[in-house]
Amino acid sequence: MSLPRLVAFDLDDTLAPSKSAIDPRIGRQLLDLAARVEVAVISGGQLAQFTAQVVDQLPETDAELLSHFHLLPTCGTQYYRLSPAGIETIYARSLTDDQKTRALAAVEEEARRLCLWESETWGPILEDRGSQITFSALGQQAPVDAKMAWDPTGEKKNALRAAVADRIPDLEVRAGGSTSVDITERGIDKAYGMTRLIEQTGIPQDDILFIGDRLDETGNDYPVLAMGVACHAVDGWEDTAEFLDQLLPTLPLR
Repeated sequence: MSLPRLVAFDLDDTLAPSKSAIDPRIGRQLLDLAARVEVAVISGGQLAQFTAQVVDQLPETDAELLSHFHLLPTCGTQYYRLSPAGIETIYARSLTDDQKTRALAAVEEEARRLCLWESETWGPILEDRGSQITFSALGQQAPVDAKMAWDPTGEKKNALRAAVADRIPDLEVRAGGSTSVDITERGIDKAYGMTRLIEQTGIPQDDILFIGDRLDETGNDYPVLAMGVACHAVDGWEDTAEFLDQLLPTLPLR
């Protein structure tokens, strides 16, 4: 591909450890990148995670540079831009009350049936993110080492995903992060979010580069690769930082 006009990132385990703040090195690189191209972050997480993990960690800079950031929580069912007034909502879709009720019931009942409902957690297991219901086996604030130890092969998470999908076939049920299952409207994945990003920015697909840690066929970044966007696979934020060290010198300043 030619030099990208937009670089999009997954969040957890790409820009930062799961549910953790970005490293100052990544913060500096993101600003350097925004001085050259548009910068997007797309993840299954909610806006509060984007704010705490990324936006609040960026080095102080001017509003013009921040205007080149695009935030797409819950796989792009919500879309925000940074502005002098703060975070500006471009759009935000939501599940209906009926969809939320059925999703919450299905995932809790199936988790209990499969003995995956933990009694000791770090925060709530279930979360209503508006456009997405998320099950986090150990709670939203669980430490990374505990999450990695809970389901190292992904077997538990994938079994729950399949069981819940059978219960609510009208909704999309996907394996999310290391211990999470996400439920959205049908057809909602990161390809959906990337398509909306293309519509909003007017930047063609061929001019976009996506960076993610789960580009394998069972990973939640794979839909971006499958839609034909140029992708670069990483294994943790350190890999991302090293790749950006190589990419940044090739991109001219605006």
